[in-house]
Amino acid sequence: MTSIDVTNLTKRYGATRAVDGLTFAVHPGRVTGFLGPNGAGKSTTMRLILGLDRPTSGTATIGGRAYAAIDEPLRHVGALLDAGAAQASRTARDHLRILAAAGRIGPRRIDEVLEQSGIASAANRRIRTFSLGMRQRLGIAAALLGDPAVLMLDEPSNGLDPEGIIWIRELMRQLAAEGRAVLVSSHLMGETASFADHLVVLGRGRLLADTGMRDFIDTWTTPRVRLRTTDDERLRNVLTGKGFTPVAGEDGTWTVEGARVTDIGPLAAHAGIPILELAGEEATLEQAYLALTADRTEFAATRPAAQEVRP
Repeated sequence: MTSIDVTNLTKRYGATRAVDGLTFAVHPGRVTGFLGPNGAGKSTTMRLILGLDRPTSGTATIGGRAYAAIDEPLRHVGALLDAGAAQASRTARDHLRILAAAGRIGPRRIDEVLEQSGIASAANRRIRTFSLGMRQRLGIAAALLGDPAVLMLDEPSNGLDPEGIIWIRELMRQLAAEGRAVLVSSHLMGETASFADHLVVLGRGRLLADTGMRDFIDTWTTPRVRLRTTDDERLRNVLTGKGFTPVAGEDGTWTVEGARVTDIGPLAAHAGIPILELAGEEATLEQAYLALTADRTEFAATRPAAQEVRP
């Protein structure tokens, strides 16, 4: 089984450390989401792994070897870093044919990945006529060409329509289920939450988190329960007595921060308090991510001041 292993990886550009002592691994059999604000070092790290740039110190290996030392690398590593890098005057088929020839990959595989990526009907069109989403599909087809054990995809959902987003989501899950190591960089938190099993989060070149999806959300957010009853006074007394701080809403519901349904339900049942509504408000990956990276964002816009409304 092939993994990506990054150890004490550092990359300096003058006085700037774009990547600062990173250590993490991307294991086979799961999709690892690669997150971080703009300028966090994600793209630089991916370039270092792929041998497109040299580290100042540390190592990045794939299956225990540097990318440059891998024979026929297309058969081992598939990557999508820039869907716009393909020669615009070529057809999609010719683009893949050149890559296949360089990797000593048979022509049958070209048809397979064209079908798999959904652009077989456009195989003989010039790439310049492709939409952004079609270019993205072509880039993914190129990454799949060598049937590699490792996939590295940078913003794979970029430009895809809803059907395409569902397709890439299911594809990544399928690739991981087949035992491949899949690293996906994305700014789309909702999408990442739908396909990633594990997260690696960077901030200003440093590792902020390397953990499972559920553990990450639980660590950086506070659970909350919303409930409604016909006996408000007794509910408040019971919850307060157990250390909770219920807050009454104008619509007759109560909100309890730091609690889960499994905490509140048994308490109400034991006290004989009738419950009309009881629901947990699950925190999102976006909320957890923003909580972690709030003070580690290099580029952040100021919020516009509220405008005075004149009659």
